[in-house]
Amino acid sequence: MQASEMRSLRTLYAQHLRNLIAQWPPPPSHTFISCKSSTSPNPNFSQRKTIYSTSNRLANGSSAESEVPKGWTSSTSWDTHSDSRTETNHSVSPIYDPVTGRLVARRATKPTNNEAQESESRNGDESSKERAYGGVRTENLVSGLEQGLGFGDVSESGNRDESSKERTYGGVRRENVASGSEQGVMFGDFVGNRKKGKSKTTWVCSSCGNSDGQWWGTCRYCKSVGTFVKLAEGVSDGEKTSGYEVSEKVARSWLPQQQLGESVPLRLTDVNRGINQTDWRIPLVGLFGTEVARVLGGGLVPGSLVLIGGDPGVGKSTLLLQIAGMIAEGHAFGKPAPVVYVSGEESVEQIGNRADRMRIGTKELYLYSSTDIEDILEKIQPLSPRALIVDSIQTVYLRGVTGSAGGLPQVKECTSALLRFAKKTSIPVLLTGHVTKSGDIAGPRVLEHIVDVVLYMEGEKHSAYRLLRSVKNRFGSTDELGVFEMAQSGLQAVSNPSEMFLSEQPSDSDVLAGLAVAAIMDGSRTFLIEIQALCVPGSSISKQVNGVQASRADMIISVLKKQAGLKLQDNGIYLNVVSGVTLTETSGDLAIAAAICSSFLEFPIPNSVAFIGEIGLGGELRPVPRMEKRVNTVTKLGYKKCVVPKSSEKSLSALGVEGTTIVGCRNLKDMINTVFTKA
Repeated sequence: MQASEMRSLRTLYAQHLRNLIAQWPPPPSHTFISCKSSTSPNPNFSQRKTIYSTSNRLANGSSAESEVPKGWTSSTSWDTHSDSRTETNHSVSPIYDPVTGRLVARRATKPTNNEAQESESRNGDESSKERAYGGVRTENLVSGLEQGLGFGDVSESGNRDESSKERTYGGVRRENVASGSEQGVMFGDFVGNRKKGKSKTTWVCSSCGNSDGQWWGTCRYCKSVGTFVKLAEGVSDGEKTSGYEVSEKVARSWLPQQQLGESVPLRLTDVNRGINQTDWRIPLVGLFGTEVARVLGGGLVPGSLVLIGGDPGVGKSTLLLQIAGMIAEGHAFGKPAPVVYVSGEESVEQIGNRADRMRIGTKELYLYSSTDIEDILEKIQPLSPRALIVDSIQTVYLRGVTGSAGGLPQVKECTSALLRFAKKTSIPVLLTGHVTKSGDIAGPRVLEHIVDVVLYMEGEKHSAYRLLRSVKNRFGSTDELGVFEMAQSGLQAVSNPSEMFLSEQPSDSDVLAGLAVAAIMDGSRTFLIEIQALCVPGSSISKQVNGVQASRADMIISVLKKQAGLKLQDNGIYLNVVSGVTLTETSGDLAIAAAICSSFLEFPIPNSVAFIGEIGLGGELRPVPRMEKRVNTVTKLGYKKCVVPKSSEKSLSALGVEGTTIVGCRNLKDMINTVFTKA
């Protein structure tokens, strides 16, 4: 309080007391309080502070002398003498109210002698403590019936029972309930209850499955905004089960006891001793098996965990059932071996009906329908299979793990259990996984880190062709690609993948105007695809592309206008890649430019010409990687002429390819003069 405010307050009270003296004697129902500072210049008031009590309070007092606070005296008259009076159980003290800016009287009950003694004996009790934390005052009234909590002008009261304690730390009130089963925390007007015990809160992205310990506005992996969902993992009172415990239990009951001793570090030479790398993998025979083995890196590795993802209905279950039947037949080993196919989505009868349609009749293929990981691993133990297939990982669960099947904790623990089972028993495990709308495998991102191999199966809805790509492979390259065709009897390997993207047209057909063939690479395989272009004079649409990056198409069209001199300003240009393929590499630039020139000049390109090369901003032609492999594929498919950059002509001619002429061009003008010239 400012000094000026204190002087004003003192003046007001002095005036008030003068009025009371003028009206003396006072009514019996009033209580007067006088406040006097020792530095007051008014000589009419005493230097002591006096409290005037009414006769009614004196009549209710006790015979003992009243205990007056320090600096205050009690009297019945205004003069300076004091009367002997009986002791009362009440005391009045002035308190400054910051809200009204006035002093107010506060009356409190004082303890009797017995109560005072009991109060002194309970000084160590937690209910009679008075603490201050940075301006927060907790005061226990001596009556023992109330407990006031104050911070500034905020006060609360509650029961002072031993089982219910109430404390204030700033604006936060924490209350411990007597049962101890709940704990309430209040921040302002928000109150939440939380059960006793450990709990873990995780924020999970609903788009990609990435988990984090705190909320983020944007996912750091898929860059989606506002997709984090809060996941609270509670801990039950019962025993928890983890994938590690389940796999260890199964391995101990399965493997010989001498293999279960303590593992120690081994020399690299000792690990590889006696292992024939050619016979180490499980081979897959036939055209279908060779195509799958190429993607896997040469065959199925014992003890590996393979995850196959793809859109619904793309053929994941069909692919795994064919692989299971091939391994069970055991043509590469000379004798059949048991293979277990477990499905959590279909019944045994449904799987058997599909196997009959695919003409799979081996006796060593066992079918089982279950979703319990522990039950699956226990049931396959007597069979000692050569491979285990689970369809799918989102349908199985582990008892004792929080959440339902397909949840983040379940998927993680089930995958961990199958991984340790595969490593301990050297039995390969193949899984299928659902995908999200964005095309990623559903579940936590750690799922793809746990497994050894991740394969994606792709295919258009209205197309019979399927592509099997390797995204992660610890035992081989991720550049391989398998091409299959979905038939009535299952997936069939495509020996010549380029036939998917090429059309059979006679050399004098008008359809060939605006059509060019490009040699592209996907992984380690070469494909020949057709690129179509259409130039429409006076069209309201300037450009429409399908299967080509729009920015790449704009660049090629601009180079044709500037460097080749084509008047394409008044033409609407349409570009399309046959069979729905998306052209991502730059080796198709030359074919795109040739198709646009063919449509604009209305000059058909012979169906025996292929184009390989990248176009620069100056109109020059640049070489692309692995030119030799592309040219060899062009030669095998019977093309008579291949247009390439001039810098690669000499090295490609030295390959000695028969039946194919290598034509080198420096820029777009050379290409136009070479291709679009009548013989």
